[in-house]
Amino acid sequence: MGNYDVTKEILEGMPEIGEIKIGLCNLFIQHTSASLCIMENWDDSVKTDIETWLDKVAPMDESYSHSCEGKDDMPAHIKTAILGPSHSIPITAGKLNLGTWQGIWLNEHRLSKNTRKVVVTVQG
Repeated sequence: MGNYDVTKEILEGMPEIGEIKIGLCNLFIQHTSASLCIMENWDDSVKTDIETWLDKVAPMDESYSHSCEGKDDMPAHIKTAILGPSHSIPITAGKLNLGTWQGIWLNEHRLSKNTRKVVVTVQG
């Protein structure tokens, strides 16, 4: 469980972004219990506040119909539904056109460690 700034990993995995003058970077996570979001990457307390808020919205101690994969599974699906599996970011002059304090977060909503796959495509 946790929020991870994966901006650097995405840029390292897609060096062709540097060759695009004007374009679009599409990100999609292939999971239903993890999400992506664009969030502040300067102050780590933002991560704590986001996790605290999401835990209030989708608590693990709630009685859910879908519980066959563990007490953290349905809350993870709800959190993914709120934050979403995809984002598009403009590319300008070979760089992701993110704001000064913006980063790309991968949000793991399950308690166990999981390997997650993010599909990245670029156009331009």
